[in-house]
Amino acid sequence: MEMTPYQLANKTPLTLSPNFILPEDKRPNLSKIINHGVPKELCQKVLAVVTEFFQLPPEERAQYLTKDHSKQVKVFNYYQKYDGIGKVTMWSETFSHPWHPTEDFTHLLPTNPPQYREVFAEYARAIGVLFDRLLSLISRGLGLDKDCLKRRIGEKPGLNTQANYYPACPDPELTMGMPDHNDLGSIAVLLQVEGVTGLQVIKDGKWLTVDPVPDAFVINLADQTQVLSNGKFKSVGHRAITNKLLPRLSLGMFYTPNNDTVIGPIEDLIDEENPPKYRKYSFKEYMEEFYKQEGKRRRVKEAFELQR
Repeated sequence: MEMTPYQLANKTPLTLSPNFILPEDKRPNLSKIINHGVPKELCQKVLAVVTEFFQLPPEERAQYLTKDHSKQVKVFNYYQKYDGIGKVTMWSETFSHPWHPTEDFTHLLPTNPPQYREVFAEYARAIGVLFDRLLSLISRGLGLDKDCLKRRIGEKPGLNTQANYYPACPDPELTMGMPDHNDLGSIAVLLQVEGVTGLQVIKDGKWLTVDPVPDAFVINLADQTQVLSNGKFKSVGHRAITNKLLPRLSLGMFYTPNNDTVIGPIEDLIDEENPPKYRKYSFKEYMEEFYKQEGKRRRVKEAFELQR
């Protein structure tokens, strides 16, 4: 069904004729805020191929179903446990697997859709460059050497992706696409389909919707960045709600310390006025605490806070 072009009450035709166009120096220049360097066409390709994966028959996706946390490639459903109710499954499906900007990881990926491996390898190379830029910017934002954060996270970070598919939901008031949580690692780069809202972040006790910005990423700072920065940067609490009319897809690329990495506040950020807020720990220890709290509203960082 064709939409009738909108007409202003004063009968002025609503077209980008000269009387609507601002002087060049007064235009919003929206494209200039999108400076991540990942080609738009590549972002569209990776979203398309991941969408194709979720459109495969259930029995084909089922080969990746597992409850084993150690599996590198897996399909699973998030859930939450509530007192008096028990386990409640989220209205979504997640596909997770490794990625790497330079090493070959594509043999782990599905052969169907046929172009999945090729597209994801290209996307991983571009995202690897973006992560280097982000870690450098965060380090400099803390007044540190540009390579500091990358060194502290370690030479062999854990790199994985999670594609989350949220089908259209008959009653979004009754369920959730993803429970409220904080990311465990260091930093995440999130790509969302345009035109469908779902991501929310919490600020001052209220949930705020993060509308997708065309051609842009959402950058989530995670738990280890909060600890390394001694609380100067905060790990953002977020969740995903569902949509009644449209499905939604998000693709998160995660950069995480490996199990042996020792995490703690960076020494240059500690002084008499800014004592350490967290004790040192291995990332393996952090994950053990995470799984200990499985199924609940996890508060993992708090287990490593220093008491004053």
